[in-house]
Amino acid sequence: MFYTRTRFAPSPTGNLHLGHAYSALFAAREAQKSGINGQFLLRIEDIDFDRCRPEFEKIIYEDLQWLGLSWNEPVRRQSLHMSDYKNGIDHLSARGLLYPCFCTRKKIKAEVSSSVGAPHKIPSRPEGYIYPGICRNLDTNESADRIASGAAHALRLKIDLANAMVGKLTWHDNDAGEQTAHPEIFGDVVLARKEIPASYHLAVTLDDAIQKITLVTRGEDLFLATHLHRLLQALLDLPVPQYHHHKIITDEMGKRLAKRAHSMTIEAFRQGGRTPEDVRAIIGLQNN
Repeated sequence: MFYTRTRFAPSPTGNLHLGHAYSALFAAREAQKSGINGQFLLRIEDIDFDRCRPEFEKIIYEDLQWLGLSWNEPVRRQSLHMSDYKNGIDHLSARGLLYPCFCTRKKIKAEVSSSVGAPHKIPSRPEGYIYPGICRNLDTNESADRIASGAAHALRLKIDLANAMVGKLTWHDNDAGEQTAHPEIFGDVVLARKEIPASYHLAVTLDDAIQKITLVTRGEDLFLATHLHRLLQALLDLPVPQYHHHKIITDEMGKRLAKRAHSMTIEAFRQGGRTPEDVRAIIGLQNN
């Protein structure tokens, strides 16, 4: 029997805000559509060791419980499953799909700026442009020596080779319909760094498969990321869930909410005497 299994996956790098409330309640509602068989899971994405804090994780649980949410146990904490991400990296490396990159963002930006023609801008990418392949053809012995010396580096995916291996890929969004994957828009994307063993893209793709998620619900700002995640699923022989990219909750100026906007945090609403029903009304997800 098919049932819907969703997840909410916050990072404990700050307080949850109204946008997180919408995402969590939306995912739980989609699971509830399957009746008693529907499952809503919680995942703590805590592998950014410099920014994640246990006090924020504690508040996440308090906020979600205050909103009236419960979830199927156990909670998956990424920091306890590093071997899963290493296995994924090892699999891709064994297929000749990864290479080390020693470039700083400053160096990449300078290289892009000096190239002929305008750089290819990509919404939702930290760099905002495609990596120009500076380290792709480095001598393997030189790369190995630099890694052995402790040099900071990232592992990048050879996107053209990966695409050629899998061919045409599609995925389904419940709102936008059938989509053809175009992961090449990301270029040779970073999948791991020396200090963080898995990028968001790799970790979330593996986590969703391991947790047997059947419907990935998340904000429409991550719509483009799904093109890359679909490629990683094919390369790692993972199941393909359905997707639903929902609207983004914004402030009064129409800007996406940030964790630093304390007045919009769930904790601020709790401490200010507001109710979960108030939050649901504000974000437009009232109980049926």
